[in-house]
Amino acid sequence: MSEQSQAFLRQLFEHAVEVADPMKSLVAHLPEKPDGRIVVIGAGKASARMAEAVEAAWGPCEGFVITRYGYARPCEGIEIVEAAHPVPDEAGRDATQRLLSYLEGLGEGDEVLALISGGASALLTAPAGEITLAEKQEVNQKLLSSGAPIGQMNVVRKHLSKVKGGQLAAAAYPAKMYALLLSDVPGDDPAEIGSGPTVGDQSTADDVKAILGQWEIRVPESVREVLTKPTGVLSPDAPELSRVTNKIFAAPSQSLEAAKVLAEEKGFDVEILGDALEGEARDVAAEQARLARQRKAERAGSGKPLVLMSGGELTVTRRGNGVGGPNAEFALALALALDGAEGITAIACDTDGVDGAAEVAGAVIGPDTLPKARAAGHSPEEALAQNDAHGFFERIGDQVITGPTLTNVNDFRAILVE
Repeated sequence: MSEQSQAFLRQLFEHAVEVADPMKSLVAHLPEKPDGRIVVIGAGKASARMAEAVEAAWGPCEGFVITRYGYARPCEGIEIVEAAHPVPDEAGRDATQRLLSYLEGLGEGDEVLALISGGASALLTAPAGEITLAEKQEVNQKLLSSGAPIGQMNVVRKHLSKVKGGQLAAAAYPAKMYALLLSDVPGDDPAEIGSGPTVGDQSTADDVKAILGQWEIRVPESVREVLTKPTGVLSPDAPELSRVTNKIFAAPSQSLEAAKVLAEEKGFDVEILGDALEGEARDVAAEQARLARQRKAERAGSGKPLVLMSGGELTVTRRGNGVGGPNAEFALALALALDGAEGITAIACDTDGVDGAAEVAGAVIGPDTLPKARAAGHSPEEALAQNDAHGFFERIGDQVITGPTLTNVNDFRAILVE
């Protein structure tokens, strides 16, 4: 692929990430600092950056925030603690108990500012009933490998937790709560962001059992026991949620639109395919490869390049033992489907800088991807069969590595048709 095309696609991705940075996007949605007691809590991959933005506007605050390892930010008053993601660990369990302690004894005159972003599902760890941390880790790992969409995963997570599905907000009642949410879910449903710790949910334990059955996920006896009766998840009209206001301040659609404006300013046509796409990564890649070929044929001779953009959250059903993630697998499957088609280059990255469990945002592909790999003795077909997309792109030098981006507005995909 040409260095110019690759640089342009990386610039679009970086711009999409930049506009979702809480230091740029949060303050406009922050109210005046209350005169009385205000406690700041939070969880998620972007939560420490959100806390940093709050203190930049309000000054030092009392509070406690849990973020992913490597994602901490300097704060004067708010304590930042790191824990594991996407599979929870003991640090996350212990930190969750400490966070809950900040909410004990709050009264009607007190206020809570909750900062929630994607990643809170794993970072807020308080297993329900007699479920152990090891059993929670086992279920979480099986969910991640099953191919289940994020919405169904979150339903399961809510009902196996003491803090999700509105239960964190209930722990602060009767204090008033204002929750700022950074969306990383298709459709921007507040109940789905971080499994909705400040938002009620109508789902039931029976829904969880149906999801586990659909994806053939076997669970420990302690999980089955929790699901024999109503769980702690609150309905949206529960009295304990009557003093909660939830506000989404940044979302995938805003980042896609910003990237679109930048591309148009540089003279490109742009077609946004949607900001909430879901599905198996390799299947979506095949469909977008077909569309890219179609658009190239339709525009032959026009001279003006086109960018096909999309967001959302794709999934991978684990079939092999490689190292991969939805964005890298999309990119590899796209390269195979395009089969070296001239004039088509693409990027697929996660805006949080972590695709799957790897410290890699994603990858870029172009007409030379397959020939380069095969010339070096690497089989793209075998890599896809083994879910080893990250390993494949590492071997040919086409990974996109950003480090912690301190934000999280889902996947970013752009296909350049020249």
